[in-house]
Amino acid sequence: MLFAPRSRRRLPAGPTALLLATVLAAALVLAGCASDPGQGDNTDPDQVDAVGAPELGACRLLTPQDVAAPSNATRTVDCSAQHTAETYAVGPLPHSLDDAGYDDRSVGAWAYDTCSSRFERFLGADESLVMRTIVSWAWFRPSQKAWDKGARWYRCDVVGGGDQSKAYVSLPKTAQGLLLGRPDDDWMVCAAGPSVTGSVKIPCSGPHDWRALTTIKLGETEDDYPGDRLVEVRTRDFCSASVGAALSYPVDYDFGYTWFHAAEWEAGNRRSVCWARTDS
Repeated sequence: MLFAPRSRRRLPAGPTALLLATVLAAALVLAGCASDPGQGDNTDPDQVDAVGAPELGACRLLTPQDVAAPSNATRTVDCSAQHTAETYAVGPLPHSLDDAGYDDRSVGAWAYDTCSSRFERFLGADESLVMRTIVSWAWFRPSQKAWDKGARWYRCDVVGGGDQSKAYVSLPKTAQGLLLGRPDDDWMVCAAGPSVTGSVKIPCSGPHDWRALTTIKLGETEDDYPGDRLVEVRTRDFCSASVGAALSYPVDYDFGYTWFHAAEWEAGNRRSVCWARTDS
């Protein structure tokens, strides 16, 4: 991915939709995690090698370290108490994956499609909107031991942070409908720093220098990856026009853009992200 700040003068009219987005890398990485660092002291022994599917709607105090593992047996907590994760989808894997290996990429690809689409519906948003929120999703499968016994289920959790988070923020009692209407800036992603490159991603409710302002869709599900150069050029040109339009075409403005490569394309991402410098 690339973050590239630019300054531009007044530009011709372009798209004006304010479709905000943030980095998708966390979800893409989670689809292929294969090493389990363990659950620490917050483990529920009954969940460790459970063959049966987990509970839908359960809440947990997950950490980024928990999310880095392929399976999870963290104790559940009351959703009215502090929690950083909520299970929004649970179910059996399709029979076509009955004979798949534990680390088979097809399992991760299926889970990615399933969790990402249900994530949108759960939060009450479209693809672009969910890409701009500071919350993300993680998916878990059974433990290796349970898998070997025939367990074939998945669990999708909404979590209060993303791939850059050192700790997760607490979620409301339920995150269902979190992005309906005009979402609160507490849940939207901005960046602090002189440029988008290497900046710290934070909620837009805090002081920030950049806001993810729009996205560009670069292809359909069945399309082949068009190549790095074409993706970058199309992203840059669109972001220049789109940010300019959103800012009512000032004489000078700064914008940045994030584009993704073939690996993310193969995992399902078809969008790039545009960022605008702000005065907040």
